[in-house]
Amino acid sequence: MDLVLIRHPAVAVEAGVCYGKSDVALAGAADAADAAAASIAARLAALGARAPQRIETSPLARCASVARALGQMHGGIAPHDDARLAEMDFGAWEMQRWDAIERAQIDAWAVDFEHARAHGGESVAQFDARVGAWFDALDMRAHESLWAVAHAGVIRAITARALDLPLARCARWPLAMAAIVTLRREASSGEWLLARWNV
Repeated sequence: MDLVLIRHPAVAVEAGVCYGKSDVALAGAADAADAAAASIAARLAALGARAPQRIETSPLARCASVARALGQMHGGIAPHDDARLAEMDFGAWEMQRWDAIERAQIDAWAVDFEHARAHGGESVAQFDARVGAWFDALDMRAHESLWAVAHAGVIRAITARALDLPLARCARWPLAMAAIVTLRREASSGEWLLARWNV
């Protein structure tokens, strides 16, 4: 099984702002989702990626709009929205500039990366459990190729779980806007392999 993870394209938010679960729009023109989907589909085709049999998506518009466009390009697949694929809830930090958040709160988060939640939203552990529940529920036999349009944090959490790595380690890996990640599950061993990262 190939699990193709697609990060949403750039958003209409000023650089340096924490927007986590906030439902922000894509940057660019009204047809930004269609244009982004066409570019992503072309890149995936060039990589020899299998066409999707199912598409799942975060319900946030910056992902769902791209997923719908990709579905139309692949036989009219209707993407399935799943709240477990939404980005982390940063509570009171949402739509705040990172450099405007109290330094002591950021430091406390760094000290207790998994469990601190001074912002009142989700802790990393809570977020990881939510995303992990989506990954653990995948029916590996039902699809040869599943595409999921999601967020950087979600993609890192899925990758960490698949590869049995600490999320804190994957959190440091660069992941561009509209990046593609491919995880491949070996049929014989059931082991997940990282086939592509940040392409």
